[in-house]
Amino acid sequence: MRSTADTGTGAGSDFDESPAESGEAVTTAPPPSRRMLVLATVAGFVLGSGVLGLLWALSGVHAGALEDAVAACQALDRVGELPDTSRDAHPSLTPSLTSERLHRMTAARELSAAAAQVNPNYQELADHIDGVSRMVFSLHFADISGQRHLVQAKEICARI
Repeated sequence: MRSTADTGTGAGSDFDESPAESGEAVTTAPPPSRRMLVLATVAGFVLGSGVLGLLWALSGVHAGALEDAVAACQALDRVGELPDTSRDAHPSLTPSLTSERLHRMTAARELSAAAAQVNPNYQELADHIDGVSRMVFSLHFADISGQRHLVQAKEICARI
């Protein structure tokens, strides 16, 4: 028997024989199971899809709330200046608001309530616009609480 060190080529060494030629039984390792790889892939896909869907849904909800809050502020702004009856000797003689302005006040109240229902950050705006609407619909424009609500609502709208 010659070694590879003798010839440098490795020809004739015992290691060149294939297992089939040597008569020995060859045991091959079973192929690695892909079950865990497939399960991990499916679980990752499901988890990733769920997170992506949740983020997408939440971003749409808050964007709608912001749009409603902005629209409420715009409707409140389009109501216009409210009559100042604090100095009137006969406030009952103050002319009433047009139906167009009353509809805008209603729209502002409803839009702010919708925004607050979706996103609690807009609850303060909804509360102040509701206070303004109660003052407007009762036609008691000298109501100090209603005037305070109007100032606060306009301040919040300026920050949105």
